Amino acid sequence: MSIGEAEHAECPSPVTPYIPTYVMLPLSTISNENKVADPEKLKEDLDKLKRASVDGVMIDCWWGIVEGVTPQVYDWSAYYDLFSMVRDCKLKLQAIMSFHQCGGNVGDDVFIPLPAWVLRVGKENPDIFFTNRAGVRNPESLTFGIDDEAVLDSRTALEVYYDFMESFRKDMQEFLEDGTITEIEVGMGPCGELRYPSYPETQGWKYPGTGEFQCWDKYLLKNLKNAANEKEHPEWGVGPADAGDYNCTPHNSAFFEEGRKSPYGEFFLDWYSRALIEHGDNLLTVARHALGNTKLAVKVSGIHWWYKSASHAAELAAGYYNQASKCGYTPIAKMLATHDATLNFTCVELRTADETVKFPGALADPEGLVSQVLRAAWEQGVEVAAENALSFYEKSGYDQILVQAKPKDYTNHHLSAFTYLRLTPELMEEQNLEEFTQFVHKLHGAQC
Repeated sequence: MSIGEAEHAECPSPVTPYIPTYVMLPLSTISNENKVADPEKLKEDLDKLKRASVDGVMIDCWWGIVEGVTPQVYDWSAYYDLFSMVRDCKLKLQAIMSFHQCGGNVGDDVFIPLPAWVLRVGKENPDIFFTNRAGVRNPESLTFGIDDEAVLDSRTALEVYYDFMESFRKDMQEFLEDGTITEIEVGMGPCGELRYPSYPETQGWKYPGTGEFQCWDKYLLKNLKNAANEKEHPEWGVGPADAGDYNCTPHNSAFFEEGRKSPYGEFFLDWYSRALIEHGDNLLTVARHALGNTKLAVKVSGIHWWYKSASHAAELAAGYYNQASKCGYTPIAKMLATHDATLNFTCVELRTADETVKFPGALADPEGLVSQVLRAAWEQGVEVAAENALSFYEKSGYDQILVQAKPKDYTNHHLSAFTYLRLTPELMEEQNLEEFTQFVHKLHGAQC
């Protein structure tokens, strides 16, 4: 039986490991003006979290704020103030190097774009952004194709990321040395995740659309053409023309139905996924040089829709080459193992039965996906942390996380940490906070 497969979540053994528990701070904690927003209210909430036995908080360190105006001019002052507040409350910190845009979808109340100077470069050279087959650019993050291209005011993307992280280490050294910062999650792409921006709501994607491949900027196309020439098939140096649009289903796409199994399809999917993993490998390499021995983590997206389809179409479009005969997460885990980095995974609160009721046609299986990812990581000796995909306040969601955090299938394995998404006024309501506190105690090993 796969992890979490039971219809009703069971309580883990009373004698269980201690799993550190964090809470994500609001996206707007640091304002666009680079100030701590409402510090008095934040201090009150931090004190409540401490009384709830939470170990620490997670915070996005926005590239668009810190280096927002001028290249290589960094302003960490607001983050210094925030980190000091967290330390004064005797909490720990997980810091995210957020090299992506925040918000931009309909209904979002927070919008933090990439640095203004990067967007100016993008106006002259829009190929620095991911591009779909129709030529639509996505300014949420930079294409992997410019990792080694000196197109950002004479710096490569990897050099830009390195300089930002080195600046963080220098300005926040005291918090690294005194143990306030326990982990740094390295932003790898859209939403900080190691994936392609295959399902952007900003371009009309709606769940459960398969999404689209994102490899039509000139830099990734050059890489693809070179790979095709090495295989002595120059005609393969193009992206698939029959993979449908953002909101198609697998059976309405010739590529996802049959084309993926052709020699060209296998070549393309292998190249597409390798380019993603190479980006992660290269970025973790520069992160290790910039940040020293700090614990590093990488977030992998929980793309659970179409998981039960033969094609795993949504995963393929995002860069995870996952098939019945090929685990798409083992190569990622192997890459993370070489950097001693934690795999941070999402959607651990979701139940397959619930998703089937809500979206019966999506062939979703979050529990099966979580089981596969945990197995792939643990078999490579990689620690797995997790977070929920959507905010919730009910005991049923917490119970499901407990099953995934301390699975009976793996008596020698458990999550290395859990981060709750996210601090909201609703979470701070008395009844909700009481329920959450009980959950935290159980993650810490208390009896059920």
